[in-house]
Amino acid sequence: MTAIAIAVGANGCLPLASCPYLAKQSIKKNDDKFYYPLDKYLGVETVTLSRDLIYPNTNQVAQSDNYHGVEVKDPYRWLEDPDSDTTKAWVQAQNELTNSYLATIPTRDKLQQRLTQLWDYEKYSSPFKRGQSYFYFKNDGLQNQSVLYTLKSLDDEGEILLDPNTLSADGTVALSGLSISDDGQWMAYGLSTAGSDWVEYRVRNIATREDTADHLQWIKFSGASWTKDNQGFFYSRYDEPNAETKLEDVNYYQKLYYHRLGTTQAEDILVYHRPDQKEWGFSGGVTEDGKYLIISVWLGTDSKNLVFYKNLEQLDSEVIELISEFVASYNVIDNDEDTFWVQTDLNAPRGKVIAINLNNPDQANWQEIIPEAAETLESIGLLNNQFVADYLKDARSQIKIYALDGTFAREVELPGIGSAGGFGGKRYDTETFYTFTSFTTPATIYRYDLTTGESKLFRQPQVDFDPEAYQTQQVFYPSKDGTKIPMFITHKKGIKLDGNNPTYLYAYGGFNISLTPSFSVSNVVWLEMGGIYAVPNLRGGGEYGEEWHQAGMKDKKQNVFDDFIAAAEWLIAQKYTSQEKLAIAGGSNGGLLVGACMTQRPDLFAAAIPAVGVLDMLRFHKFTIGWAWCSEYGTPDDAADFKTLYAYSPLHNLQPGTNYPATMITTADHDDRVVPAHSFKFAAALQAAHQGDNPVLIRIETKAGHGAGKPTSKIIEEAADKWGFLVANLGIEYLQ
Repeated sequence: MTAIAIAVGANGCLPLASCPYLAKQSIKKNDDKFYYPLDKYLGVETVTLSRDLIYPNTNQVAQSDNYHGVEVKDPYRWLEDPDSDTTKAWVQAQNELTNSYLATIPTRDKLQQRLTQLWDYEKYSSPFKRGQSYFYFKNDGLQNQSVLYTLKSLDDEGEILLDPNTLSADGTVALSGLSISDDGQWMAYGLSTAGSDWVEYRVRNIATREDTADHLQWIKFSGASWTKDNQGFFYSRYDEPNAETKLEDVNYYQKLYYHRLGTTQAEDILVYHRPDQKEWGFSGGVTEDGKYLIISVWLGTDSKNLVFYKNLEQLDSEVIELISEFVASYNVIDNDEDTFWVQTDLNAPRGKVIAINLNNPDQANWQEIIPEAAETLESIGLLNNQFVADYLKDARSQIKIYALDGTFAREVELPGIGSAGGFGGKRYDTETFYTFTSFTTPATIYRYDLTTGESKLFRQPQVDFDPEAYQTQQVFYPSKDGTKIPMFITHKKGIKLDGNNPTYLYAYGGFNISLTPSFSVSNVVWLEMGGIYAVPNLRGGGEYGEEWHQAGMKDKKQNVFDDFIAAAEWLIAQKYTSQEKLAIAGGSNGGLLVGACMTQRPDLFAAAIPAVGVLDMLRFHKFTIGWAWCSEYGTPDDAADFKTLYAYSPLHNLQPGTNYPATMITTADHDDRVVPAHSFKFAAALQAAHQGDNPVLIRIETKAGHGAGKPTSKIIEEAADKWGFLVANLGIEYLQ
């Protein structure tokens, strides 16, 4: 049976009175500890009180598995079932313990008030045009979900096209997909509930604001792409899952369909599937001229993909395999009749642009248009009959424009060092919009004239803080093997490098994803408290192209952890902070990063916040889309990969009797990307192994998922809890 416990006493331990249910229970003394009957919880009989924080005595089962001759115990396997009564009781017990602890932090309410005050400003997305109308998103400030607007002229007031806030009382229904037909008459939009990856698509008549009867289900990892006649769209879906286990079951055999307006989903035309390749996924996109359907075939999370195409002008045309081997990444930018312009990293790890003629498709006939540069080519589009290329130069944006023959035209002058996004539109558009942001600059919208090269301010948010009081610098530090790693450091101007600054070290390091400068209200509150915000660009990311990515994959994953540990050591050595003032954080793959580093170097950090982390590296591939990560991590089914994974798996490298950093694990009960079992099992094992005064808690959000679509109210609450936890454990005085 299990037990829930709560601490009393000095040194920041939680007073009994903060948990009303426990306070009224009778006390039984035994061996200098106090036991409380807790029949309130299923399977929870006693609570243990002492000077130190005590945790639920989570039941252990005699479960073990043999991996290539190695016997591995898994005593918390039962926590993998999120719907069992025992797991629900455990979640309730853990949440009450965590909530009671957080409630005792005096500054927690102040933090939430300041976060709410800062968050209350208008936020805009970059407008885009379809037909004769513009479309954009706006949030008035504290709305749980941003609202989709449309307008005829940039000088007009926008009209609401879709307000997701009206779809649920608590803001947990989110817009998770949007595609407007070329004529601007129809909108296909996807909705997800409680943060789930499962999306349902509907269709709205833009003129009347009314939905049609079209209703598509069981869509995941797919957009919608309209045909040129505006009568239907392509999308990808899975077969209908088991209703009871749809948040845990693995997802295989994705299929590409065409849906015609006014028909049922049962009538949708199956365009392409591969019964012989259960792991293949399909992304269908129609070229701007409407002539071709481009099918990008993906396998897991590997950036390598295949490219097939179908001629939409020929009735019953076959799907043709243009690129049929997983050797590089290929992104079809656009076409000129039978010539495809393609972004690829084939023999160019930082990216280049090539042309492939469908009449002579052999690789020997491919033509290089824009060669590989020193910077990393992130994305590229076609506007004003020119290529607009988005590069990363040491993890910050650089936008270059090229003629169709690859001749360099000019560089877009950005407002500063930061991240630029947007630059969407059609091939012959002469205007576009982009967003610019940095660590201290809220997302600001600019209109860019592609003929004159002039940027004009379009929307500038007003946030209640002074960006001039802060500074960002980029440094380069050596990792364990000598590799130079870039890191952004943001803080108040004039801080003293005396080792006493609370520091929040955040990173990701995986899946070819780049961390670039971006604005966060939550981080502003941290900076106001005198905190330092540090973001290293670890190997495994995409900041320096595919070689940088591969240097942090599979059997080289330890490089990522070494890079992160080296960042912490550098910050301490340079007197930015000290071990007693250093917190580490990351989400998803970044949660794995935090879990691995806190188990490898528990002495180096004062606090750790692994969010929705991949923490069980021996069973990650058995749930939902986890199998797709084998291309990044390797698979425990392979003997060599198992050895690597077992060596760093956070769940399996906790050592009993170790004093671990103050830890608050965060997850969500509806996370069907990284299932909450990762965090549940890690929390139970960490609480059992930990020996010391530092708190080890788990915060389990309800009616939420992996993060996408999370309501503003929940984001603010989580940020207040996070900063409150660090205030309590890093000795920070919050003076606002």
